[in-house]
Amino acid sequence: MIYQEKAELYLNLEEAISVTRGKIKIKNAQLIKEKFIDDLVETLCLSSEQEVKDKVFEILWSLAQEAGVFPFSIQKLYEARGRGKVGGFTVPAINLRGLTYDLARAVIRTAMKTDAGAFIFEIARSEIGYTDQRPQEYAGVCIASAIKEGYRGPIFIQGDHFQVNAKKYKENPEKELQGLRELIREAVQHGFYNIDIDSSTLVDLSQPTVKEQQRLNFEIAGEMTKLIREIQPRGLDISLGAEIGEVGGKNSTPEELMGFMEGYLEFIGELKGISKISVQTGTTHGGVVLPDGTVAKVKLDFDTLKTLSQLAREKYKLAGAVQHGASTLPPEAFHKFPETETAEVHLATEFQNMIFDSKHFPQDLKERIYSWIRENLSGEREEGQTDEQFYYKTRKKAFGQFKKELMSLSADIRSRMREELEAKFEFLFKELRVTDTKEIVEKFVKPKKLPCPQKREVKKEVEKFEGGE
Repeated sequence: MIYQEKAELYLNLEEAISVTRGKIKIKNAQLIKEKFIDDLVETLCLSSEQEVKDKVFEILWSLAQEAGVFPFSIQKLYEARGRGKVGGFTVPAINLRGLTYDLARAVIRTAMKTDAGAFIFEIARSEIGYTDQRPQEYAGVCIASAIKEGYRGPIFIQGDHFQVNAKKYKENPEKELQGLRELIREAVQHGFYNIDIDSSTLVDLSQPTVKEQQRLNFEIAGEMTKLIREIQPRGLDISLGAEIGEVGGKNSTPEELMGFMEGYLEFIGELKGISKISVQTGTTHGGVVLPDGTVAKVKLDFDTLKTLSQLAREKYKLAGAVQHGASTLPPEAFHKFPETETAEVHLATEFQNMIFDSKHFPQDLKERIYSWIRENLSGEREEGQTDEQFYYKTRKKAFGQFKKELMSLSADIRSRMREELEAKFEFLFKELRVTDTKEIVEKFVKPKKLPCPQKREVKKEVEKFEGGE
């Protein structure tokens, strides 16, 4: 059921909530979990009324605080890693582009089954656009999934590739940066307490020194750091990441890492800075798709990853290096991430592929999606691309267009697909050695109840652009 009016929402939930002067109080958390939470998720995702969506998010946030689910920052765990107090695992940061509620539940179920606490839900700036998932919706759905499955403890929600578009920056620097500032504010207002700033798109390799090549990168990362430290909740340090080499470009070097960090630390002064740094070691977002639609095997430079992670920890007390674009790597590669002490690995495209290529995904819906792609995205078809390559590269953009249809799939279909993804998540958690990390997370991360952070006014739309995985 989708609630379209605030009065309708309040009336249906009157057994479970009370509203006094517009402030919502939870009376019966268990009743919401058992009877209403799926409707709340559907309303948050599909209602056309922003006021209703705001109230649903407030209910979910309040319910989470009662249920022991705390959107929080992973900062203290990463600080401990930078001091050498913990290690030997790699935190998976998981992008969910479609069927988000079902997939987030599969992640939570995996975490509970394996006693994992070190995992992150994330969404990139570009994904927010083409999946039609604003930060309010994405955070609310992740929170609801944890409540639904009975999870307790901190959950980490992250803005991935909050990126500067190089072309738009060249055309109008201030307009592009203002769009990024607005997105950061919107995300923080909805519980994104982990943010990856990506101004690596502005690295200029034509400059004579490494520091000058990185200047725009570290200055903009520093400016966004200052903004985030101003707006973060009291008593909570948002975990920040930066990037020194755009994914898909040349491999990063120790000199680039040091050049960036030297300039960045000078720029931010006494402020708390980043806790991790993303590097390029040979991957591309989405992988390289072959003419038959399969993904080419990638040779990832684990020696570079190990060297940069060690340098980041020993010299700058960061958690280590972050690897993007890794989900389409061969299965035998994943155990190498914890072996090289990679701090975090970002995973997205493989989960998307598993949705579209599942034997349970309705063929008629897939055909309608591909028909929409042919009609609306033909301009993105590169010369010489096969149909398989074209669909593979563009079908991610159907998630927003077909969000209602995907959410309307039968409970049986969604359950079967959730089981397939759950098996994948369990494999990844084991290979990345984040099983049995819940106790470690709880040792360093001390979440607390926080008031609902969102502002009441309708959020300004942030301009959509391409980029990220």
